[in-house]
Amino acid sequence: MIDAYYWPTPNGWKISIALEEMELDYRVVPVAINKGDQFAPEFLAISPNNRMPAIVDHDPPGGGDPVSVFESGAILVYLAEKSGRFMPADLRGRMEVLEWLMWQMGGVGPMFGQAGHFRFYAPEQIPYARERYDNEMHRLYGVLDRRLAGRDYVAGDYSIADMAIWPWVITYKRQEVDLEKFPNVRRWYKTLQQRPALRRGYDVGREFGKPTGDWDAEARKNLMAQANPGRG
Repeated sequence: MIDAYYWPTPNGWKISIALEEMELDYRVVPVAINKGDQFAPEFLAISPNNRMPAIVDHDPPGGGDPVSVFESGAILVYLAEKSGRFMPADLRGRMEVLEWLMWQMGGVGPMFGQAGHFRFYAPEQIPYARERYDNEMHRLYGVLDRRLAGRDYVAGDYSIADMAIWPWVITYKRQEVDLEKFPNVRRWYKTLQQRPALRRGYDVGREFGKPTGDWDAEARKNLMAQANPGRG
């Protein structure tokens, strides 16, 4: 059994989608980031960066003590290796998937996230920040669109690279991205949207709500970066 420390955000959806696609047994442990659950000592023991998702695998490969993993990219690699699915066994195929997974981790996540922050969450509009991150977001859409030209998936067969990127494209309407300008991304996005396991993963935690731009004082305190994590 895997404990999935989770909240319905793009990084959380990556993991719930992977768990459903890989047909692994798991239970959801909610981490209400708007209420500060990510700063609880018991969570920091698993995820010292005070960010979800994280997992604890009580039945790790090879047996032994439970294994905890934080950072969504590392979790995806761990789950792929555990299940033997969605990661090529050959060197070249594996490196291709890891390249695009790292592209998502180092580019799409941070840049799309900052674009969303300055569009929806910043207390005042900062035109320079909006332009800077919107431009980078559109550049990355262009990279993805070129990559998907003549391809069904990002790296060979459907893989953890697709699972990592897809949840960030979900926000395209709110981010005012015209997918008609990125037809290969649009085709890929709509195709993956039809996968039953992906849909189940996306629906995990629906009862918790979805990210919004409405932060009260407590949520703003808990969702903004803190130099000294901890409640109070």
